[in-house]
Amino acid sequence: MKLKYAFAGASGRALGMYCKPMLKDFQDNCEIVGIYDINPGRAQQFVKHVEGSFPVYDDFETMIREAKPDRVIVTTVDAFHSDYIIKSLEMGCDVITEKPMTIDATRCRAILEAEKRTGHKVTVTFNYRYAPYNTKIREIIARGEIGEVYSVHFEWLLSRNMEYGAHGTSYFRRWNARMKNSGGLLVHKSTHHFDMVNWFIDQRPAKVSAFAQLRQYGAKNYPFDDPEGERPIRCSTCKHAGECEFFREFTAGELEFFVPYEKYDGYMKDNCVYAPDIDIYDTMAVTVQYDKGAVLTYSLNATSPYEGWHCVINGSKGRLEATSYSNGVQSKVPENHIRVFDLKDNVTDYAITKSTGGHGGGDERLRKMIFLENQPDPMHHAAGSADGAYSIIVGAAANISIAEGRVVDVEELLGNK
Repeated sequence: MKLKYAFAGASGRALGMYCKPMLKDFQDNCEIVGIYDINPGRAQQFVKHVEGSFPVYDDFETMIREAKPDRVIVTTVDAFHSDYIIKSLEMGCDVITEKPMTIDATRCRAILEAEKRTGHKVTVTFNYRYAPYNTKIREIIARGEIGEVYSVHFEWLLSRNMEYGAHGTSYFRRWNARMKNSGGLLVHKSTHHFDMVNWFIDQRPAKVSAFAQLRQYGAKNYPFDDPEGERPIRCSTCKHAGECEFFREFTAGELEFFVPYEKYDGYMKDNCVYAPDIDIYDTMAVTVQYDKGAVLTYSLNATSPYEGWHCVINGSKGRLEATSYSNGVQSKVPENHIRVFDLKDNVTDYAITKSTGGHGGGDERLRKMIFLENQPDPMHHAAGSADGAYSIIVGAAANISIAEGRVVDVEELLGNK
């Protein structure tokens, strides 16, 4: 059966992850009936870019009433996810939303209440679940190879190295760098990681404590001698272009898709990484107590020379070690390994050939799950609102813990106590 889809948000993610593949690979299952964005210029360019025949709307509710989509795909700035999710549910649509589902506990509770009240469904697109490497970790734990899970150590590194695209730095150039927009990296980025752990061990977070700092970016780390009132705003007009570690020029895609339309909403893709209003963290550490007894130690660093992650899971029967690097010298291998150590120090080595495609091969597999009906799901890859809630709430609780210096109860934040 062909379902009707509408977009809330003309983002690059909406274009590359959803719209183009829908028109190319899922024509028999999907019909795109409209797009809305607060930036009308970018929305028009979005449709032009795919040579689409669907209309651009200047009002979200008008789009829902006139286009009558079955599902709305939400790909806006994170802080506004809840607005479009809730309104879509109330107007009779199911929702597919990019992670994070939202950025704080208040908005999270509102989404859960709206879903329950309306009877419509929220799907959260946790693509890392679908990567074959991560699926194998889930399988190993689910079949009991390491027994009951006692503890998890999870380290995620984001690169500042311009040779590799400076992914970590990129969050400080864009809207993500303001807590009010993204909830900080502990929500915007770490929601992926907390969901992976929740899914790997099949437990729910119960209590959270955290510490964090802004060590590399932001106004206090500005490396030049300019008076505060004369500091540059963006790379494209910066007088320090030849000496700044983080100077970058616009990409061809940005010149086509974003720069001409800044006049509508003021969104810049090359904001100075030392801007005075940056208030998120670049160095973070979190501890989580889970409901079935496991504990997690987690760190996220956005200033690393290379990018990747390392995860260790200890259990009653042994230990699992997994590592995946996306750039740097350690990434130049054809396969990744998962090593399981039993209590006698015997090692089972699972070699997983690297998958092509976004997010370790997860994007393509995720699209099949959400756009093709009745797909088998023995490992519970598909994620709903509860999964979305228990991933973002760890980051939201961590933000509270950092600000107030206390341990935060997850169920209290979710209104369940």
